[in-house]
Amino acid sequence: MKQRLQAVPAERMHLWLMLVLTFTTGINDAVGYLGLDKVFTGNMTGNVVILGMALVGAPDLPVVGPALALAGFMAGAAVAGRVLRHGTRNWHGRTTVVFGSVAAIMFALAAVVFAVGDEPSAPIRITVTTLAAVAMGLQAATARVIAVKDVTTVVVTSTITGLAADSVFGSGKGAGSARRAVAVVAILAGAATGAALLDLHLGWGFVLAGVLIALATYVGDVHDRAVGT
Repeated sequence: MKQRLQAVPAERMHLWLMLVLTFTTGINDAVGYLGLDKVFTGNMTGNVVILGMALVGAPDLPVVGPALALAGFMAGAAVAGRVLRHGTRNWHGRTTVVFGSVAAIMFALAAVVFAVGDEPSAPIRITVTTLAAVAMGLQAATARVIAVKDVTTVVVTSTITGLAADSVFGSGKGAGSARRAVAVVAILAGAATGAALLDLHLGWGFVLAGVLIALATYVGDVHDRAVGT
């Protein structure tokens, strides 16, 4: 396996790993919004919009959940930035530690949700979404260091903008269109998967996200060690 991974260029490997993480963001956002009181755990633009509407009295919109998720996301991103500030390569040992921590948080949240049942209380819901947002902040900041163009793992608005602007209907440049399209499909498919898993149990989305993040972390670490030797 090590020799096979060593043959894969780092740019290509990182692209596919970030696409996997983009898929997991879709799962998390679906679970947070549909299963945990309309809170996005990865898409902070959505939380800012929800918060703005809620603050002027729009009905049936939460305030505390999105606000804490926003704060949690920023805290996670700050921690990742601090941990990775001295990295010498796009992927290194600390990258593995941060992504591994994200997977661990997903599994811990799954355990909590399974323990409390399908209808957790408001304090539990807010705690879960806040911690999930912390995990997504860690993930997003680490993906930013890896710097795969158009694949941030948490948002696709800029990706869609580039896809349309460089399409045959726009500038016609077309550079990166396939990568951008796959990133959009990844988060869409993740959201659909997360929504479908809610029919089984609230915790299964976190389980799947944790498994995929753990696998991506393992593959990325093995690849880094292979190309670094």
